[in-house]
Amino acid sequence: MRAALARLELTPRDLEVFALVGEGMSNREIAAELFISSKTASVHVSRILAKLSVSNRAAAAAAAQRLGVERVGAAADRAS
Repeated sequence: MRAALARLELTPRDLEVFALVGEGMSNREIAAELFISSKTASVHVSRILAKLSVSNRAAAAAAAQRLGVERVGAAADRAS
């Protein structure tokens, strides 16, 4: 899975946004979570869709789930 993620050449911020898309968050929710504007969140999501070669958020969310992309600290939160 890590090799597949590496091939996508996602930035650390892209990975954060990708994980939130995988959780079903809207651009507005992502913006609030990451303290960025909705427009900036939208740009990140668009770049992620392009890098994944998918046409919509649902396909990106499915890819995030399939690749095991999750928020930093999410695994630690589940373990406690």
